[in-house]
Amino acid sequence: MIKFMLMVNRQGQMRLSRYYEPVELRQRVTLEADVVRCCLSRSRDQCSFVEYQDFKLVYRQYAALFIVVGITDNENELSVYELVHNFVEVLDKYFSRVSELDIMFNLDRVHIILDEMIQNGHIVETNKSRILAPLTALNKTIDS
Repeated sequence: MIKFMLMVNRQGQMRLSRYYEPVELRQRVTLEADVVRCCLSRSRDQCSFVEYQDFKLVYRQYAALFIVVGITDNENELSVYELVHNFVEVLDKYFSRVSELDIMFNLDRVHIILDEMIQNGHIVETNKSRILAPLTALNKTIDS
């Protein structure tokens, strides 16, 4: 099961955080700081899977952004690694070469995309056109 997904830039600034299990706000701050420090301090030639406390971290770097996913021990790391790549491909398709600014100024749309892919900590959709269908309908409604 997916516990959380974080998106952070190289400077450690949080751009997106989504939790699929309840975590107190005070604990979130500590958890995010530790996770970000752990992943950003690793070199490119190190493995993208890290054991952290009672769960695993799967992270991937795209340009200046790191996407970090916290998963339980029984979740498949490679499927989550591919999920992260699929998530970025969907963002790329929707925003036409997604950037950090696209994510910052369209956070609601990024959350819609994420909600279409993951529900209650489980991967429910990976088809790009199905993931983007609600946003496409929303854009058509806005345009007319």
